[in-house]
Amino acid sequence: MMFIVHKMAMASFISSSLFLSKPTSPSSLFLHLPLKRFVSLPTQLRQRYGLVSATSASAVDTPALTQNDNVELTQNQVESEKVVLPTNESSQLLLRIRHTCAHVMAMAVQKLYPEAKVTIGPWIENGFYYDFDMEPLTDKDLKRIKKEMDRIIGRNLPLVREEITRDEAQRRILAINEPYKMEILESIKEDPITIYHIGDEWWDLCAGPHVETTGQINKKAVELESVAGAYWRGDEKKPMLQRIYGTAWESEEQLKAYLHFKEEAKRRDHRLIGQDLDLFSVQDEAGGGLVFWHPKGSIVRHIIEDFWKKTHIEHGYDLLYTPHVAKADLWKISGHLDFYRENMYDQMNIEDELYQLRPMNCPYHILVYQRKLQSYRNFPIRVAELGTVYRYELSGSLHGLFRVRGFTQDDAHIFCLEDQIKDEIRGVLDLTEEILLRFGFNKYEVNLSTRPENAVGGDDIWEKATTALRDALDDKGWSYQIDGGGGAFYGPKIDLKIEDALGRKWQCSTIQVDFNLPERFDITYVDSYSEKKRPIMIHRAVLGSLERFFGVLIEHYAGDFPLWLSPIQARVLPVTDTQVEYCNEVTRKLKSNGIRAEIFHGERLPKLIRNAEKQKIPLMAVVGPKEVDTQTITVRSRFGGELGTMKIDDFISRIKYAIENRTSV
Repeated sequence: MMFIVHKMAMASFISSSLFLSKPTSPSSLFLHLPLKRFVSLPTQLRQRYGLVSATSASAVDTPALTQNDNVELTQNQVESEKVVLPTNESSQLLLRIRHTCAHVMAMAVQKLYPEAKVTIGPWIENGFYYDFDMEPLTDKDLKRIKKEMDRIIGRNLPLVREEITRDEAQRRILAINEPYKMEILESIKEDPITIYHIGDEWWDLCAGPHVETTGQINKKAVELESVAGAYWRGDEKKPMLQRIYGTAWESEEQLKAYLHFKEEAKRRDHRLIGQDLDLFSVQDEAGGGLVFWHPKGSIVRHIIEDFWKKTHIEHGYDLLYTPHVAKADLWKISGHLDFYRENMYDQMNIEDELYQLRPMNCPYHILVYQRKLQSYRNFPIRVAELGTVYRYELSGSLHGLFRVRGFTQDDAHIFCLEDQIKDEIRGVLDLTEEILLRFGFNKYEVNLSTRPENAVGGDDIWEKATTALRDALDDKGWSYQIDGGGGAFYGPKIDLKIEDALGRKWQCSTIQVDFNLPERFDITYVDSYSEKKRPIMIHRAVLGSLERFFGVLIEHYAGDFPLWLSPIQARVLPVTDTQVEYCNEVTRKLKSNGIRAEIFHGERLPKLIRNAEKQKIPLMAVVGPKEVDTQTITVRSRFGGELGTMKIDDFISRIKYAIENRTSV
């Protein structure tokens, strides 16, 4: 992935990093909720093995569904739960409501807690917050504050904008003893100063916008969500403040939909699922932000890596493996030590030479390119690596698999001629689509970012590269938005966000044209006239990083991976221990046919089935005395219900067909 060597570009790099701790908000709520799973023992088995009587069994058993019934029910359920939620960008009214709610909340807090000092209170993605210098708050306090907010809203107080001089603003702030507001005033460069009043009882430094009166806020569409500590100005050396988060919507229906969405997102939290399914962990003894892939998680990673490598080879890439450390001088040439040092770990002294853990892979790939004199006839040159990098992150910013200190990027670089840019970009788009579709992502948000004011490289090459990116997107037929001036200083880029089952968008794929690194490393090729020329370098990632992408996968599927991706595809369950020997034979045969299978025993059958359901095992093969006598198994599917009794070879054939076609059994 491309490094940044320009101070002005750092902020945009961080905000568009592959390691956003949260996804962007969905433009619509489209929940793909799982069906209620079959956790009861099939009637046939329970009656066969005398676990319950025929009468009682029929009264409590879950009816079996065919695969088609399951799909139809899922579609009907999804359609009934599709709710459109506006965003701050799509609804000016919503933005005004949220901004006004922040002011109303601050007014309510100061009515209830007169000693509280106010700081800032912006609208945010799903609502608003306000920071206060006051004693710690509890959930009980939030209820009191919400009741006071409701009273203020019910009074239908006007919001009035006023312009005053800087001196008058200072006088008013001093009069009410608000030191944080004085500091905010000092940071405002424009004159005159604007303030907003709520009636004649409360005011705040603010540029707006707001609704006309508090009565335009639907109090049933507002909720205070939580309180947290936050340092003033984000500086841990400054006072700790109380930050109250709230959410606000245009209607009560939207609030309910949002709360449902929030609950579903909580249920899908990859950190909880990762622990429940024993997929990965972050061990305190080893340090924060360092991921341990457990056996089941490692199986999924192995599947991802195998497909990634196979697909890249088919698309003409050469695979690389490069070191995790390098001499510090390499990072001086690349610019990291000058402009990225705060994200890098301390250097190591090895035999009087300084070495550095790599924060990115780009310089290594350039060194491979430089190993020999390159000819124009060799182009394009495509190299790819699953390269592990290390970046320093504050402990407070670490978040499961989404923000870590060590991660593996699916990194690749293309060295090409100017007239090859379009075709190479189109090839990357095709490769990206092929990989993302395999893992169930077919909805994307695409942005094309063009030249900023401060940029390296001449006008001609910028125009040619930007046109090539645009033409490749047009050829692909993808809709996209132009982010004018939003490109990196080193070249234009395409960013792609994938949409998950909840409608959330995650930044994963990026394609960046680079005019800077080839210059810094002085890489060249020999053209048809035997003259040395500078190649074009393209940086691109599809998944972003394996850790983060795995986290997205977990939340997308709620840990309920499709059969082809599931760490364990089938679990063999004996009714009693007398069937264990036959179950071992079944398990061995499944494994010898490439099916990820295991045997579990030692508990009563209902508990074995219940545990398999909790572990989200796609298929269960139940074995009792009759199955041993007939050399068969009785199969239960998480998606298809009871599939009946069948020969082992038939079971294997059905699994192989489903894996090949990426369907369920």
